[in-house]
Amino acid sequence: MKKSHIFILLIIASAIGIIVSSADDASQYVTYKEAQKLAQTGEDEKVHVVGELTKNAQGEIVGVEYDPLKDANFLAFTLVDENKQTFRVVCYNPPPSMQDFKKSEKVVIIGKCKGKEFVASEILMKCPSKYEEKEIKS
Repeated sequence: MKKSHIFILLIIASAIGIIVSSADDASQYVTYKEAQKLAQTGEDEKVHVVGELTKNAQGEIVGVEYDPLKDANFLAFTLVDENKQTFRVVCYNPPPSMQDFKKSEKVVIIGKCKGKEFVASEILMKCPSKYEEKEIKS
């Protein structure tokens, strides 16, 4: 076999190895109910759940428990998923900016269900964009 053939086979084998190892880290987007079912069946993979923070009638966010003086590594809040299912989320690694967290339109939590709570290892926020087109009245 030529050296060039061996080199090409090594490149192909390493590419396949990278694809297989990165596919292992990919998690799926599910609803809270689906995350509960996966946890009950013993599934140990992290999942993504998309939702919105709960708001009162005035549009203010409610149900956020965060006291940095007591414990800066604890955040708990109530989230409503896309199926309007309300559930409690606990995170031991809160986002650095709680101001952005409270302004976010949608929240993506990554983690697992433990009992009736969802324990998030990571929180991604979708904040209102300042670049969105606004209606101009003339």
